Amino acid sequence: MTETDELLRRVAARALSESPHLPAPVPEARLAEAEGRLGFPLHPLLARLYREVADGGFGPDYRLLPLLGPDESVVGEYLARREEPGEHPMWPEGVVPVLTWGCAMYAAVDCFDENGQVLLFEPNAYAGGPWDGCWFHDSGSLAAWLGTWLAGTGWYEEDARDGAAEPQAWDRAASRLSAEA
Repeated sequence: MTETDELLRRVAARALSESPHLPAPVPEARLAEAEGRLGFPLHPLLARLYREVADGGFGPDYRLLPLLGPDESVVGEYLARREEPGEHPMWPEGVVPVLTWGCAMYAAVDCFDENGQVLLFEPNAYAGGPWDGCWFHDSGSLAAWLGTWLAGTGWYEEDARDGAAEPQAWDRAASRLSAEA
């Protein structure tokens, strides 16, 4: 068993313990449909979460969004954010929202990053102009982000806040957003 296999086993066990009625995993054809609509493949670990654990409904706080759907979904939210009108792009290509924190905030996975870094989009202090100040680096990898959830040590955990690392400004936000202009 690989480290990734073990991580997926632990995630599935916790997901089932918290939500015994999880949605079914996403079939391969549905994953292919989602990637076709996005125009790029999901990060491999993210794809495995949807294929092997469930179609969302697990994870930190508000839980992962479903991949596709009539309501909020990974694909729907990504396409909506990418189509936002304005002089300055707000959402970088290849960064898919996977979880809403409420108040228009999202956890997002960078599918163009080898490790699937997890970013935080926090637009509530936006004052006009470029959106790069609304992007924060939450975790260097999706695997590490899931590990903090499993350990209960994420910045969003009330009991862990004193020792948890706060998301830091994403140093590549400006360059990734300017590539869109």
